[in-house]
Amino acid sequence: MGWTWRYLTTRGKVIPPGEISGGGDGSGFPSQSEAESWLGERWQALADAGVDAVTLLEDGREVYGPMSLHPPD
Repeated sequence: MGWTWRYLTTRGKVIPPGEISGGGDGSGFPSQSEAESWLGERWQALADAGVDAVTLLEDGREVYGPMSLHPPD
């Protein structure tokens, strides 16, 4: 399983990766740094697709998050 991202709405509802248009699924990374690099390249597309926050998982265990994809006010 490795490193994966969980996508969330503003209310904390999980968005299945298959329901995100144009964002990619963000799963199956061999390392934390590769997962974070991927997010750094894709965060805007994910936000545009309706993702409000993400949580990083390692083998299903939460590492950190939720982390907003929106700039601070």
